[in-house]
Amino acid sequence: MNYRSLGRSGIQVSEIGFGCWTMGGPNWSLQTGQPIGWADVNDQEVLAGVRVGLDHGVNHWDNADIYGNGRAERTLATLLRTIGVKRDTQIIATKIGHFRGTAPHAYHPAHIRSQCEQSLRNLRTDYIDIYYFHHGTYIGPGFNAAGDLVPDHDYLHEAADTMHALVKEGKVRAIGQSAYSDADFERAIPVLKPHVLQSKANLRYDPFVTPGCRLEALCRQHGCSFVAFGPLDQGILLDKFDPDRPPAFDEGDARRNRKDFNPDTLRDVRRKLAMVRSRFARPGEDTTAVLASIAQRWLLAHGHVCSVIPGFRNATQALCNVSAASQPPLSQEDVSWLRSVFHTPPTP
Repeated sequence: MNYRSLGRSGIQVSEIGFGCWTMGGPNWSLQTGQPIGWADVNDQEVLAGVRVGLDHGVNHWDNADIYGNGRAERTLATLLRTIGVKRDTQIIATKIGHFRGTAPHAYHPAHIRSQCEQSLRNLRTDYIDIYYFHHGTYIGPGFNAAGDLVPDHDYLHEAADTMHALVKEGKVRAIGQSAYSDADFERAIPVLKPHVLQSKANLRYDPFVTPGCRLEALCRQHGCSFVAFGPLDQGILLDKFDPDRPPAFDEGDARRNRKDFNPDTLRDVRRKLAMVRSRFARPGEDTTAVLASIAQRWLLAHGHVCSVIPGFRNATQALCNVSAASQPPLSQEDVSWLRSVFHTPPTP
């Protein structure tokens, strides 16, 4: 396993980290009722996956307070303690922002502090290595200087002040901003001054890793690194779903609402992945592992990317995730070829 610097923080994270969303199991948004979780997991199978990650040098674990409403944080803490891992050898990230409890907004200062303390208890630790704001939407209900309730209070500056206070108190080591648009990042970064940014990126979705993109410029300007979630696109980039029998997901699984698990999309991706196999797979190789390795190495070939965080449910998936760990970097020729496969419109 190789390790990369997390912005200006001095923290070294494994190039391949493990996302912990799956550990939370099924869940629903309290605001909308929509599924925001995952299929249920078996703790012993997840334990076997954690062991695989540790055996291959994974030290980066990405969690959030909303994953199972604390279940994922508690599960990770239990599993690491079961294995006997020393706390200071691991980089544990978690997030705040999607659960607001009884607060007017999830980024209300008192709520940030309350959730930080809850995450510390869940994780059974006295510090969080990377604490993210889970999204870049800071406008919401709040109170003005006169004490009147207003619908469009801006929490950005007071949320940033609270986060920096947590750093000074030793409860947080590095600050992160997760968001889903360039505009959200551009608004938050100058105020929050994060060490690391996070969003979705993969072969099929590349706005944050396109050469010369706005986020790359932001990382360079502000000394940030980028963590890519969804590097395998929830298994779509592993060709694990049959277009003729598209998957059905359980209640409480966020994938139920995702439109990409349809026959036409899966068929188109399968065609492109056949080209990837033809270029990179050798006879007798596990082609699923090859696809996982190529997808993650493609992201890691971008200079501002410090880590990718695929999810996992068991040892088999964990082994697939770490298949890129012992492989050489992709050449720029291969990086460009892969981008052309997934982002050049087909000839009429």
